[in-house]
Amino acid sequence: MYSVEDQKLAEQLLSHSVELKPGENILLQLIGLNGVGLIRALTRRVREIGAHPFVQIEDAETNRILLENGDEKFWINQAETDQLPLMKQMDAFIGIRAAENIYENSEVPKEANRAYSQKFLNPVHFEERVNNTRWAVLRYPSAAFAMNAKMPTEKFREFYYAACLFDYNKLEEAMKPLEELLRKTDLVQLKGEGTDISFSVKKQNWIPCFGKRNIPDGELFTSPILDSVNGHITYAPSVYQGKPFEFVKLEVEHGVVTNFDSSNNSALEEILDTDEGARRFGEFSFGLNPIISEPMYDILFDEKIYGSNHLTLGNDYEIAPNGNESNIHWDLVCIGADVYLDGELVRKGRKFVKDELKGLNPDSLV
Repeated sequence: MYSVEDQKLAEQLLSHSVELKPGENILLQLIGLNGVGLIRALTRRVREIGAHPFVQIEDAETNRILLENGDEKFWINQAETDQLPLMKQMDAFIGIRAAENIYENSEVPKEANRAYSQKFLNPVHFEERVNNTRWAVLRYPSAAFAMNAKMPTEKFREFYYAACLFDYNKLEEAMKPLEELLRKTDLVQLKGEGTDISFSVKKQNWIPCFGKRNIPDGELFTSPILDSVNGHITYAPSVYQGKPFEFVKLEVEHGVVTNFDSSNNSALEEILDTDEGARRFGEFSFGLNPIISEPMYDILFDEKIYGSNHLTLGNDYEIAPNGNESNIHWDLVCIGADVYLDGELVRKGRKFVKDELKGLNPDSLV
């Protein structure tokens, strides 16, 4: 019916991540049929808790057909008739992304993606779900997922559950000195191969993440002061809107991307031209999960890589705002840059060197 690992993951998601209580409504969404075992484990456990599961199981290829053929009128109707009224009744949400082909939506036209983002994704998820439910989102392991990670299937499954079932309470404690230091920080500088960029985070809010929203988790994020970002940055491989990028390089002046290079410049230009906010940055974060060491073309894992940072193009989060608005939110990851806070070196490459932060290094957490 479902594995022991899925049973453990379901328990962690419901008790730690969304803290589900008796009598509450929770939407369980599965995209891709591969993760049905976890949905079964979640559904059983929700009923044992005494809460009410609302289950959506969606086929990724059918979703692609909807994306390719949807327009603004279609997505407004989908949101207002079905998904938005339902989401407003939810206390919690767990979304499982189990599609086996990460490039499924790679040929969806730009205008179709924009219509979906503006008229469905933003109102239903970014505005309602993110702000008004206790939510968690995760991927589910598969042979295709293992292939992107360049691992044997069974080894990847072991890695997946180790990263997802990590002791987040221990990580929460280890983050506290870094959060305290960052709340006092004005200037952040990243310096590494292909990267020399700086920005202000003065008086910005910092959010520690330890298994409450994304699984696997392990990050500490804020947003940069909007017009303070200057320099250039090189990112690791990424997939966005189904389009693969082996690398992305950006040049930035006063918070705006002024020049760029990548392995897919036509697709990158389309993304940057989505709207005015797409060339600005809505998030900055430290990746802190000690189990995750290399990129695997999946942002829910890649943004948590230890010794990494992501400086995100697009929309900010309401919980840590900087005023940027966009229909995109692209978590691009920079791995192994030296980090300076107000001129002091605190991380050399991927290891923290400041004494009170050494508890975040992998050998202290695992």
